[in-house]
Amino acid sequence: NLSRADLSGADLSGANLSWANLSGANLSRADLSGANLSGANLSWANLSRADLSGANLSRANLSRANLSGADLSRANLSGANLSGADLSGANLSRADLSGADLSGANLSGANLSRANLSGANLYGETLDKAPIQIFGTRWFVLIAKEQIKIGCQIHKATEWFEFDDEKISEMHGGALEWWKVYKPIIKALHEEHCK
Repeated sequence: NLSRADLSGADLSGANLSWANLSGANLSRADLSGANLSGANLSWANLSRADLSGANLSRANLSRANLSGADLSRANLSGANLSGADLSGANLSRADLSGADLSGANLSGANLSRANLSGANLYGETLDKAPIQIFGTRWFVLIAKEQIKIGCQIHKATEWFEFDDEKISEMHGGALEWWKVYKPIIKALHEEHCK
């Protein structure tokens, strides 16, 4: 039982930690590259800036885990529970997220290039392909077939395009001006994504 253990900066590359209880553990900046963490309980763990590249995290519980800035490239996260996890700025390129639960996860600034998201649950939507991400604007934008997230606002795509100016203005100061510029771009990208 490694629950709440302080393993920050530890070299655990290639370690076999399958089904280990690491809930609430501090693994920030730890090297877990190539480690076997399948079925492990990492709920509420701090994995910020950890190297999990090529790690096996299939069926792992990462709910509410802090994975901000973590390297999860080529990691196996199939069937993992990432609900409520902070994946902001994480590298998930070429990761296998098939069947993963991403409900309530923070993906702002995360790199999902070439990630397998088939069957993953994102904001209640089962994905069949990677969502479109837009960086570099005032708010991070994530576009899926059914849902669109802009900043902290998540709504059905159809709702976004039907909102009146008053509703958009209530979301945040400056939101209406931003929406008037980006609405046609987001709508066009959503239509392309749904093809």
